[in-house]
Amino acid sequence: MRRHDLAALSRRTLCAGALLAAGLPGAFAQAAYPSRPIVMVVPQAAGGTNDIVGRVVSQKLAEKLGGSAVVENKPGAGGNIGTQAVAKAPKDGYTLLMTISSSQAINPALYKAPGFDPVADFQPIALIGAVPNVLLAHPSFPAKTMPELLAMAKAKPGQLQYASAGNGTLNHLLGEMLNQMAGIELQHVPYKGVAPALNDVLGGQLPLLFGSLPSTLSHIKAGRLRALAVSSAERSPVLPDVPSIAEFVPGYSGTLWIGLFAPAGVPKDVIERLNGGMRLAMADKEMREKLEAQGVELAGTADKPVTPEAFAALLKQDIAKWARIVKTSGATIN
Repeated sequence: MRRHDLAALSRRTLCAGALLAAGLPGAFAQAAYPSRPIVMVVPQAAGGTNDIVGRVVSQKLAEKLGGSAVVENKPGAGGNIGTQAVAKAPKDGYTLLMTISSSQAINPALYKAPGFDPVADFQPIALIGAVPNVLLAHPSFPAKTMPELLAMAKAKPGQLQYASAGNGTLNHLLGEMLNQMAGIELQHVPYKGVAPALNDVLGGQLPLLFGSLPSTLSHIKAGRLRALAVSSAERSPVLPDVPSIAEFVPGYSGTLWIGLFAPAGVPKDVIERLNGGMRLAMADKEMREKLEAQGVELAGTADKPVTPEAFAALLKQDIAKWARIVKTSGATIN
């Protein structure tokens, strides 16, 4: 080979090496993440609390990462179908799980074979926030306040009914926890989903329901439902005049948290990109205002979001908590 050919080859080799070192596109450079749309799987139906939050967050995360994202609803089996799909998805960071505590922390105790391990199969990315449930009554219900309801329930054990989206759902277990802690006996009436349960309470067929704040806020404001108390330990800023159940039943607390996970095995650098993107999203004023308007109590602060490690600890804590309540309630789904 001639000397000038060797020199040209050396220059090309050095150039390619420099491109790789700089992280610039080159013949052997790896495409920067994300180079295609991120799919954010919501394992519940469109229109629910998790779907509402997922669509807001996906847009802002994509903006912060300089890419694009789409929400894909995969409902079924209380959230198990979508969760399983993400657990088995390619470990490349392009399929994520936007889920709620009832699927991730309750289902492992409720289902004999949920099809996933909530801890081993996932990596926490970000805790978005918590959504209280509201103990709601039809306007015709005689008890107008939480103390009146408790007194009425004690005087009529087993006679007052509350609707839920089904056995083992959060709005079922919140009622079971209230029964246990307040020493009352509300009768549980399970439905096949939150929509029919809510419709029957709106229609006056049943008097009571635990409903998530984002999905029932419009009914509360319109006077179609009466808010007796919220399930969070403290009052919700969205409903400051509505007390918490804990004000009358000390220690009572049950909220629905919403968080973003990646499948276990996604490369560390991709996880770091996602963590960074979510930190920026969680600090974004526009996103925070949109979520807060929906009744979401955001995790951490704009300057100090909850760390993935703290989120992982919360998940383990909730798995143990709800396992105890599921066992006591006797709820199970094959």
